Amino acid sequence: MTITIKTPEISRRGMLAGLGGLSFCLAFGADGPRLVASAQADAPDAIKVTPWVRIAPDGVITILTPGAEMGQGSMTSLPLILAEEMDADWSKVVLEWAPADAEVYGYRLGNGREMAIVGSRAVMLYFNDLRMAGAQVRKVLLTNAAEKWGLDVASLRTEPSAVVDPASGRRLSYGEIAVFGKVPPALPAVDKSELKPKNQFRLIGKSVARRDIPLKVDGSAQYAIDVRLPGMVYATSLHSPSHGNTPDSWNDAQIKAMAGVIDVVRLADGIAVVAQSFEQAMAARRALKATWKKGKVDGFNSVQALEDYSKFNIDPAAKTQMVDSKGDANAAFAGAAKTYKAEFFSDYSYHAQMEPLNAVARFNEAGDRVEVWDGSQDLAQCRALVAKTLGFKTEQVQVHQCFMGGAFGRRSVADYTAETAQVARAVGRPVKLVWTREEDIAHGMFRPQNYQSIEAALDGAGKVVGWRHAVVGDGGMKIPYYGVPNQSIELRNLPHGVRIKHWRGVAHNFNLLAIEGLIDQMAADQGIDPIEFRLDRMGATPRARKVFEAAAKMADWKTKRPDGRALGIAITERSGSLGAGVVEISLNRDSGKIRVHKVWLAVDGGIIVQPEAAKANVESGIMYGLSNVLHERVTLKDGAVEQSNFNDYNVMRMSDMPEEMNIAFLDSDAPPTGLGEVGTPFVMPAIANAFYRLAGKRLYHMPFTTERVRAVLKA
Repeated sequence: MTITIKTPEISRRGMLAGLGGLSFCLAFGADGPRLVASAQADAPDAIKVTPWVRIAPDGVITILTPGAEMGQGSMTSLPLILAEEMDADWSKVVLEWAPADAEVYGYRLGNGREMAIVGSRAVMLYFNDLRMAGAQVRKVLLTNAAEKWGLDVASLRTEPSAVVDPASGRRLSYGEIAVFGKVPPALPAVDKSELKPKNQFRLIGKSVARRDIPLKVDGSAQYAIDVRLPGMVYATSLHSPSHGNTPDSWNDAQIKAMAGVIDVVRLADGIAVVAQSFEQAMAARRALKATWKKGKVDGFNSVQALEDYSKFNIDPAAKTQMVDSKGDANAAFAGAAKTYKAEFFSDYSYHAQMEPLNAVARFNEAGDRVEVWDGSQDLAQCRALVAKTLGFKTEQVQVHQCFMGGAFGRRSVADYTAETAQVARAVGRPVKLVWTREEDIAHGMFRPQNYQSIEAALDGAGKVVGWRHAVVGDGGMKIPYYGVPNQSIELRNLPHGVRIKHWRGVAHNFNLLAIEGLIDQMAADQGIDPIEFRLDRMGATPRARKVFEAAAKMADWKTKRPDGRALGIAITERSGSLGAGVVEISLNRDSGKIRVHKVWLAVDGGIIVQPEAAKANVESGIMYGLSNVLHERVTLKDGAVEQSNFNDYNVMRMSDMPEEMNIAFLDSDAPPTGLGEVGTPFVMPAIANAFYRLAGKRLYHMPFTTERVRAVLKA
């Protein structure tokens, strides 16, 4: 189903004047939420200023949501946090996307502000600011009611969308207050002690229906690929087989003579074909015969490169970075009673998001402003990249947020959107550009491949006292959940020119495969239960101890499994959340197929804002990890990606789904931490550790394809 949309030009001043009721134009400053100066709303670039909160006389409360929605529930969870503290009746709340302006709508990160919904940041980093903003809006409503009644504001309280005078029983709905109320020049101060205690939450911690689900069910959810504009034409791209190479020549006259073709546009590393219909654009793309200039990636062989990593046969000029160092690792190894060493490998992985990369762009008649429609994980960076690509200022670019059919980190870079804007400017018409699946894989941004050498030193009492970890490729991670006193962790970066990108769970996936794999190997060699080894010999932190004990209880860890089944356990960590997960697997020795039957995961993620959405988010991370570790692999030969579509880039099928997935969140009063990626990293080592219990051999190269499993069994 497609949706035809119209976007008439409406001035921000006119829009604000026509709202009625109370409007809170908020921005998150260093000292918390503040009101945007009213003069800014009349500025030439005022398109970026929209009220965070609007209360209409009919009681409808509009709250902006800065949470890009790709199925994780952020667009619901973020406004709900604000609604909780302003004591809004959730049934009267409607949501609108926030504009692409990080200075106004971004969360605080370091010394700046961002809108990127990546790294499980949304709830975690917006939580405090949104609570404070909601509490300040509530104070404004209380103050207006107190002035109306001539009462001390301290004598009043709120109920959902109403101010109440307990002494007289009088009530004023938020809609009634909106008729006469005023927003002060400065928001009232709110001390953290004035925020609701956890036991008074009406919304946080109680699952509510996600606002995106009905729209996705009835087909009204707007993805960028649904957008149609008057006079819109269609484009698709062909990029260099080797990443980064520029086009040299192509059969331009032949392509332009094809039915429906409007133009062929040269890109920095590709060629875009524009036509009246997408089918015509595709036909022309298939007919392209291009030659490319040589570049850095030409001749690159990923399989050979990985072998070279293990020999440390690498560029001596490769940058070596000490990720973490404490104590004296060399001394710990010199005096060790026993040492262990293992090597691990991982291949490139593709994001495999279901919706093809696509965007729509339209310029105004003067050609000095552009609108784009994008399912973006980072509206502000999308806006900035489009502006940079066009040589525009950011205020000349307007980005309309759309839903996303999957992202996993890939849609935090808007290269395809900037490309759409370039093509639209070249042809002087609104353009919808779509990358084919084949193009997305060939020109993908991958999770990097790497090699890891990891060593541990035990003292006379069997305690792990030394740890050395070298990552060649891209990665590197501290191990803050274990108390090893002497550590040396280094990273040797090797940029080959292959496009790489954050991938759900980032480096935690392959690093935990190595860390938890070596720990399991030591536990088996020492004849100690894997959980007990982690708690007693690795010096697990109190927080880590809790998640391991919870996971062991969930999985009934000590109970014998049916013949042909085995358990594996691993820690999992990402974005401040910590967990421990257990898998139960079986193995078909003839085919080499590993089957995951059951999964248990205990997570310490702070306060859980939306339990059902959080559970679904963690479950999706588990499934993503299962698919990746058992199936997914990208290889490059002679500089070109060898895989082309889901026929040869294999992903998990429905028949591979576990029989059970059990998620438990530990009770916590701490602020929320990130949950969107914590379900992925433990899957890899937990399966490898369970495999050892079944086969007596270890898996060291991810993914664990059937071919690799058979080879390990035969070795």
